[in-house]
Amino acid sequence: MIDMNSKTPIYHEKQVKELCALHALNNLFQMRNTFSKSELDTICSRLSPNVWINPHRSMLGLGNYDINVIMAALQKKGCEAVWFDKRKDPGCLDLSNICGFILNVPSDYKLGFVMLPLRRRHWITIRQIQGNFYNLDSKLDSPTLIGRSSDLISYLKEQLECKEKELFVVVSKEVEEKQLWMHQYALQNHRLQDYGHTNTVHQNHCDITPDSISSNDCRSRDGESVKLNEVTNYVASKENNVIDLS
Repeated sequence: MIDMNSKTPIYHEKQVKELCALHALNNLFQMRNTFSKSELDTICSRLSPNVWINPHRSMLGLGNYDINVIMAALQKKGCEAVWFDKRKDPGCLDLSNICGFILNVPSDYKLGFVMLPLRRRHWITIRQIQGNFYNLDSKLDSPTLIGRSSDLISYLKEQLECKEKELFVVVSKEVEEKQLWMHQYALQNHRLQDYGHTNTVHQNHCDITPDSISSNDCRSRDGESVKLNEVTNYVASKENNVIDLS
């Protein structure tokens, strides 16, 4: 953990085995043991009961949990993970209604100090703490400062230029249902095209409380995303561009 200006220290779990999903969740909620390995294993068993090899984790029992486990864990805390369509501009994100982000990135695999010719997936939490956004990657020695909201938007744009990276927006259930994680201008444009009406009611009951962010920090840009439960069908349709989010 690090202490910024003698304020509340930032909680930062370091990488152990293949438990990056567990670290990402605990770093997101800024609390040790928000979730445990046994809890995530229980979720895996619930998602795929009565199977010899569970498809949602490593067959060796070391972790390597997939997005389904992360989503189910977040739902236990009143939150939802929404997949962001990276073809769109992150400037459409209404950061004041967002609890945090989970980024899925490719990662090299090591056995001790030996680098193996394997490519795995790695989960990283990004969230606002004390007015600034931080990269809480469990592979880092300490949290990395990203900056204010405009810095975050630039950072997300840069990250999403890589076709192998995927972004999930963490919000409360109420915010997800009303799509309030997008700026209303983007939401209105989207709904006018698809449904012909708008909805502007705001509620936020997620266990994570986002710090206050000025909505003026993000200017008008077209944006569109799909809910996490639509990702499976979307990815399956991309044939040669399928990404295993595990």
